[in-house]
Amino acid sequence: MKKWKNVALAMTTLVTVSSMMMVSGPVMAKTQAHKAASHKMVSHANFKVGLVTDTGGLNDHSFNHLAYVGLLAAKKKYGISVSVVQSQQTSDYVPNLSTYAQSGYNMVIAVGYLMDSAVQKVAKEYPKTKFFIIDDAITGHPNVMSAIYETQQAGYLVGVMAGLMNLQKHVKQINGKNVVGMVGGVDIPPVESYMAGFQAGVKKVDPKATVLIDWANSFTDPGLGKEDALSLISRGADIVFPVAGATGTGVIEAAKQKNVFAVGVDANQNYLAPKNVMTSAMKGVDVSTEIAIGDALTNHFKGGVQYFDLKNKGVGYAAPIAAVPKAIDAKVKSFIPLIISGKIKPPSLLSAH
Repeated sequence: MKKWKNVALAMTTLVTVSSMMMVSGPVMAKTQAHKAASHKMVSHANFKVGLVTDTGGLNDHSFNHLAYVGLLAAKKKYGISVSVVQSQQTSDYVPNLSTYAQSGYNMVIAVGYLMDSAVQKVAKEYPKTKFFIIDDAITGHPNVMSAIYETQQAGYLVGVMAGLMNLQKHVKQINGKNVVGMVGGVDIPPVESYMAGFQAGVKKVDPKATVLIDWANSFTDPGLGKEDALSLISRGADIVFPVAGATGTGVIEAAKQKNVFAVGVDANQNYLAPKNVMTSAMKGVDVSTEIAIGDALTNHFKGGVQYFDLKNKGVGYAAPIAAVPKAIDAKVKSFIPLIISGKIKPPSLLSAH
């Protein structure tokens, strides 16, 4: 039975990006040439874009952070005016989105699947405002653009790497028990697809492997993430994969403490534990955010769903650390054309909960 935790209550703080301090991290390469790339860029200070984070906040080292990176890239490229509000609880979503729409912002960005109902409500009330939602598919609203990432593909690739690494008896972080673990934040489709792909990738190259799953039921609790990861490690996992926003940083901390491997998610999270985060499953939230803003600014905005996958480099994985043999990386890469061609179709649903 799925359990849900309430996030801690706090005052919502509206901030402009000029006052934000962020942890910098590698950004995924641009997925496609932007339609307006050939235009001479001038200041568009009257074009205003507001970004509403989910409860994980900007410092989740994950998809909220990447959306912010994309926002800043668009600000630099187009000279637009931008602002950010961090949601502290789910009840903040509608007020935060509405505040930007009421204030005349041209575009409002909602970070995360959990904002689905809030975006649909506010978009209906403000049909002249353009909305962009990340990790969700909303149709029927001409003023809402959605970005869906085929994260099961990225999960599959890092799962293959994890499965192959777990068979390496000479690597000191590998204990020979043939167990890997995953920590999910909240059981929603964007999380499950990553995990389903990872599980399938591990099993593809190591059918006898045990894949443990734990649910933190939170995107905002690094302490709980660490506790869950330590439990998985105590049960034999020597590679852990968190798909849990800020909660996942605790999983990586546990991997560092116990000197096992971790696989990062969304962004390249190697900087959190350079010797332990062997690779990261990557999602181009930054790229899609910048593209969506450019489309809105140049009147190329279209409601509906846009998909980001291996074919258009909307998902992928980060270069592995030196502990990963080059032969394993080459083997992982060999699966990319098989996935793009459809010969391998990574699942988006876990085989067992």
